[in-house]
Amino acid sequence: MFSLLMIYKMKIKLVVFFCIISVVLQAQQEPFQYFRPNNKMGINVFESTKNDTIPFTVFTVRIGGNFTQDFQALRHQNIAVPVYDVDGVNTNQLVLLTNGFNRAMANLIIDAQLADGIRMNLTMYLSTRHHEETWVKGGYIQFDKLLFLKSDFINNIMKSVTIKIGDYEVDYGDQHFRRSDGGNAIYNPFLENYIMDEFATEIGGEIYYHPLSGLIAMIGITDGELNPTVIASSKIDTATGKLNRYAPAFHGKLGYDKQFNKDIRFRITGSFYVDKSAAGNTLFFGDRTGSRYFFIMENTIASSTVNAWSGRYNPLFSEQVTTFMINPFIKYKGLELLGTYESAKGRMITEVDLRTAKQYAVDLIYRFPQEKENFWIGGRYNSIKTSLPLNPTDITINRTAGSLGWFVTKNLMLKAEYVNQVYKDFKSTDIRSGGKFDGIMIEASIGF
Repeated sequence: MFSLLMIYKMKIKLVVFFCIISVVLQAQQEPFQYFRPNNKMGINVFESTKNDTIPFTVFTVRIGGNFTQDFQALRHQNIAVPVYDVDGVNTNQLVLLTNGFNRAMANLIIDAQLADGIRMNLTMYLSTRHHEETWVKGGYIQFDKLLFLKSDFINNIMKSVTIKIGDYEVDYGDQHFRRSDGGNAIYNPFLENYIMDEFATEIGGEIYYHPLSGLIAMIGITDGELNPTVIASSKIDTATGKLNRYAPAFHGKLGYDKQFNKDIRFRITGSFYVDKSAAGNTLFFGDRTGSRYFFIMENTIASSTVNAWSGRYNPLFSEQVTTFMINPFIKYKGLELLGTYESAKGRMITEVDLRTAKQYAVDLIYRFPQEKENFWIGGRYNSIKTSLPLNPTDITINRTAGSLGWFVTKNLMLKAEYVNQVYKDFKSTDIRSGGKFDGIMIEASIGF
């Protein structure tokens, strides 16, 4: 058990510390065109819109960043039978947990307004659970105007079109716009992402058609790899009996997003992602930062970096994956609902048959007071059902979470979450057999 008084005192200290930091970082910066703010103003912003409200003046560089610190008070249990390695260590023995602070995470964001309607982004992970050292997340260039072509015909087309090119976060589904990403937790009303976390950065391009009427249409093509290679494959695909090939991946989105009046907004999108053959697709394993739940359901020999995705599930669709997702979003005044239905099929290179993984999630958030919405209370239900590789038996993982949050300023957020996650139908020799964890997490986050 953890001391409520200790947590209360810790929250007060965190608020004071981050308030000081936030004030220091409140430097005046030039507004950017077609840009999602890295603070409270970016909540419920999905794809950048075509609202041309900011005039271009001069070439501008904007330095932004995120910093996040968590306090964890979680406990876990299982009923897996002992399995011993060559050193006599029971690999199904869960590590003993205590209450404490997790590793701080930080991002550095560099944006540049290169010209009228042309913007560049570069994001770096300065410190994460998986990598203590600095890593580049990715970078891209976004075209909302092509004035350098000096064509009225193209200028009219670009009033409803956006082109993105680079090594970017693949726009599959709507949930990735709300997920925590290393030090960036400002958009997420909860502490963690989905159990099956869809996130990958890949090299390619996306073309959006999104007129002001509310229609959304996007088509994209990438290399399908987090770590691309030019070395020819020497592996045989078990399903085809031939040398593995590196096929391009395709993704797309179709939807509708409309703010009917100041109180009501409705959005619904359908997305797909297809990769027929890959060196190592990571759509469900592309997060290079790690989960917020440190060492949950991990054994006694686990490390923070090697076992960085505790509490999540990777379906291991590394060779082939075809998946689609539907996301309805409704906001009425301070009440908002985001739903997710996802159905994915895929396999590893050593498998012949495709496996199916299905995920469901509902986020219900109430933000208050009216107009300001500086506080919120929320609940989430998240469930997946799938089969393990080379095992036809279905397994289920269910998570419920409740959250409370406060935007101290538009750049400073404090939130707390209670989470309960249950593992069902795993084999008795799997460490997750009869698995369960629950407890409280507290997080302070800055975004600017």
